[in-house]
Amino acid sequence: MKKIRFNNDWIFSKQGVAGKKSVTLPHDAMIHEQRSAGEPSGSACAFFPGGVYVYEKNWSLPADWNEGYAALEFEGVYRNTVVTVNGIQAGTRPYGYIPFTVRIDPYLKAGEDNLIVVTADNSQMPNSRYYTGSGIYRPVTLITGNKTHFAWRGVRISTISWNPAKIRVDMDIETEADAESGSLQAEIFILDPDQACVCTGTAEIGSGKYSASFDIPDARLWSDQTPDLYTCRAVLRNGEEVLDEVTETFGIRKVEWNPQGLFVNGKETLLRGGCLHHDSGLLGAATYDEAEDRRVRMLKEAGFNAIRSSHNPAAGALLKACDKYGMYVMDETWDMWYHLKTKHDYASSFTDWYRQDITDMVAHDFNHPSVIMYSIGNEVSEPAHEKGQILAKEMTDLFHSLDPNRAVSGGINLMILTRSAKGSDIYGDEGRDDQDKQKKMSGMNSTMFNMITMMVGTGMNKAANGKKADLITTPVLDTLDIAGYNYASGRYPLEGKAHPQRVIFGSETFPQDIWKNWSMVKKYPYLVGDFMWTAWDYLGEVGIGGWAYTPDGKGFEKPYPWISADAGALDLLGNPTGEIFLAQAAWGLLKDPVISVRPVNHPGVQPARSVWRGTNSIPSWSWQGCEGNQAVVEIYASEGSVALGLNGRKLGQKKIKNGKAIFKVKYRPGTLQVVHYNTAGEKDGQACLRSAKDALSIVLAPEKQTLTAGEIVFIPVTLEDAAHSVESNADRRLDIALENGELLAFGSANPRTEELYDSGSFTTYYGRALAVVRAVGEGTLTVRVTDGKQEAKAEIPVKDH
Repeated sequence: MKKIRFNNDWIFSKQGVAGKKSVTLPHDAMIHEQRSAGEPSGSACAFFPGGVYVYEKNWSLPADWNEGYAALEFEGVYRNTVVTVNGIQAGTRPYGYIPFTVRIDPYLKAGEDNLIVVTADNSQMPNSRYYTGSGIYRPVTLITGNKTHFAWRGVRISTISWNPAKIRVDMDIETEADAESGSLQAEIFILDPDQACVCTGTAEIGSGKYSASFDIPDARLWSDQTPDLYTCRAVLRNGEEVLDEVTETFGIRKVEWNPQGLFVNGKETLLRGGCLHHDSGLLGAATYDEAEDRRVRMLKEAGFNAIRSSHNPAAGALLKACDKYGMYVMDETWDMWYHLKTKHDYASSFTDWYRQDITDMVAHDFNHPSVIMYSIGNEVSEPAHEKGQILAKEMTDLFHSLDPNRAVSGGINLMILTRSAKGSDIYGDEGRDDQDKQKKMSGMNSTMFNMITMMVGTGMNKAANGKKADLITTPVLDTLDIAGYNYASGRYPLEGKAHPQRVIFGSETFPQDIWKNWSMVKKYPYLVGDFMWTAWDYLGEVGIGGWAYTPDGKGFEKPYPWISADAGALDLLGNPTGEIFLAQAAWGLLKDPVISVRPVNHPGVQPARSVWRGTNSIPSWSWQGCEGNQAVVEIYASEGSVALGLNGRKLGQKKIKNGKAIFKVKYRPGTLQVVHYNTAGEKDGQACLRSAKDALSIVLAPEKQTLTAGEIVFIPVTLEDAAHSVESNADRRLDIALENGELLAFGSANPRTEELYDSGSFTTYYGRALAVVRAVGEGTLTVRVTDGKQEAKAEIPVKDH
């Protein structure tokens, strides 16, 4: 099959709004909309409006075009998609996160322009508990080939064993020609990570399918530590004629699990996980290869080795990056089943489409070695009752039939199931959405549940410890290969005796619990990992993790202009927070101590604290104008003790307890230094933070030094002194200008702002901002950032494609 990126030259419009414009996919229409407090999307979707969005593309076919097959793959369109070709409906899809294909060759006209129109209807709000984006926010691929061809995503590679290394290649053939099956042959070439051919095979095709096994000599196995990737090249022939050719990347790895643990290629593996929403921060939902590569790389460098795709199927670009860097993935299906969580969500279409969603998700994920688990959903209440339990079993069996090599799991909130079984369901029933049903509900809904969680705090971890809760949750938990527990760490020590055959992990946990959770992961073999909420901050569900200093920051559901959750081990731009340092201490990854400081610029104000964040500290000792204010200094290390000093004067010494030590000191500019002593009292590490001097400059630090036309570069922008200390309390509004570049986004990690990411002007937050720029053409990309007095410039050479 020929695969062609089909992302250029689309004409975009919004129904009811005058004007059209040219866009390049992926394109998130929502991130360019004007937010307002009265939008029905509410705090969940960050007060963005919805609408009906139309994308048009004229595709000119030559008169001699004789391809027998043509289809479009849409990786993600939000939502209720309708595709027409030359005015004829060619396909639809209600779910906004699933990859799907639409066959278009029956409607094409050779020698003419062919009009392709994609309509995405995201007008009914609210329809999600978090930011969704709108429109064609993931890439589109044109697929063409002969009438006899490999089925799309029909070449699948499985690892049969890792020692000795053996793989199996399965192929599905589709034919609409007169070729007899006996005359078809498939040639297979397996290339190692250096692209050397290590084995080949040839076979006759029969009944539209073919399977063959191959021994791989001296195999380089794929894992989080050795992400080596192989290539399978499959060629379909009819005699001497080549009918089709497919190339797939894969990894040789075998995942196994039992109550003694999770094993990758025979090695016990503990999942250092984080939950990850689909949006790309300042870019909205638009899914760019470079953005996903950057995000996975930075998470891996921070110490994570696993991601939970929360709460919808992961983008292909994300999985590709996870394959590349060695990141395990729990790929999730939905945030709801047939019970509504929000007034207009996918529950109304779920029953008609869930089987197709699962089928397409497995086809998309099959050859990605990073995917080790599928999830049947997040915090659904349906499995508290027999109908939902039957459905869970059916979906698990469907996953197994499509892919017998991966575990099936789910993010199961045991407290939600327990409440639902007792008649206190936080969601509706049977997907109904009428006012009477809403009135009959027990006064509980998703927002109220989260508000109660705020009040109960981490005590929710023990809410499902009783025998009745165990009885209610056992049917669905025992249906799953590996059971995911959301906020139920109190059950961890109990399950070894209560359910000796069960394998479990923390599928969603409070980040401040990582020390005790990871201690249990290391202690109990059947507990195979922990996924904190969250690895990276995200848009929507505004302020769920915020430590707020403003009067509107109290409570769970924060008002406009809050825009992000403010809940991430890495912030919206990818900068580290105290959450990741605690995790690194728990994971045993810190060679030296780390200093992180809670904001010093709110004297006398106690922040309203969220239960989804254990600290709001950042690694900074540079707070102009804050001399004399109290500073809370957090020191992170795995064990031993630490001595803290300021400007050469010792301030105190404390033992490390549960990964950290906390000091309260008066802020004075200068050098804050910590010395670490091991358990034997020997000095074995140190760290320091330095205050910036008064003379600050705008500094641009492009993350790539050369570019190819069309490539995207991320450019961190900081306010810092000559010694590169970033100032956290002298924020400025900056303007950006480009030559030979397209601005995709410019903004900061501020979780509460009315500024726009696409305006070209934004105020730094704790001294930092980020620009995302696409190089337009060959030559030099020039980026200028100014505050009206100072200007910084970066020049990046750009070569042609």
